[in-house]
Amino acid sequence: MRWRTAVLLIASTISACHHSGSIEARQSAASGTPIAFALPSGEHVAGDIYGAGDRAVAIIAQGGYSTRASWRPHAQTIAAAGYRVLVFESRAAADYAAGKETACMYDEVCQAQDVLAAVRYLHGAGARTIAVMGGSMGGGAVAQAAVEAADDEIDRIVLLAPAEIASPERMRGRKLFIVTRNDANAAGLRLAGIQRQYDRSPAPKRLLLLEGDAHGQRVFLSPEGERAMREILRFLGER
Repeated sequence: MRWRTAVLLIASTISACHHSGSIEARQSAASGTPIAFALPSGEHVAGDIYGAGDRAVAIIAQGGYSTRASWRPHAQTIAAAGYRVLVFESRAAADYAAGKETACMYDEVCQAQDVLAAVRYLHGAGARTIAVMGGSMGGGAVAQAAVEAADDEIDRIVLLAPAEIASPERMRGRKLFIVTRNDANAAGLRLAGIQRQYDRSPAPKRLLLLEGDAHGQRVFLSPEGERAMREILRFLGER
């Protein structure tokens, strides 16, 4: 009888540990696990990991309305589709949140360094493929990172009304540009400039034109939000 009791105790312990691990995994997917990774300068960038697996998606929160918290529901949706998602706050975004606005906030080359550090962190953590996503200036940072990355570092990029970069023809990887028809700033509609960037970028690429005037990440809060996320998930899953 003693050995039966021992077996039952061991089985109960294993079951409890497995159940605890499942709860922790669900909590990670729901609220994110805080992490930090280093830049070559020795500075650190903070982020949250959602989900698990060797297919990763890095999302830049570049400042202003684009924060780790504002990206959370979208990261949760992507993680639920089977991806490990890293939402990270650029150094410029952290400075802005602390009340210090720097030139890096409006410099895609500066913010691209944080994007590349995130990509390299994910590779070091075991990611086999990495997609990167950003909106507005964050989209410009992602596009610039795709210029500066090594050949196999970035598999694909999602650009939500991206800021223009100097050399879009040098971007690596598959590309999905997303913009709303009436998205505008003080200079006028953004579509024409984004169309020029798209035309200059190499294939494979796709331009998704949505209705409305939502800019960048805010498209997810618009009536076209579900369609935008559906097309992003389809793009991420393409072979």
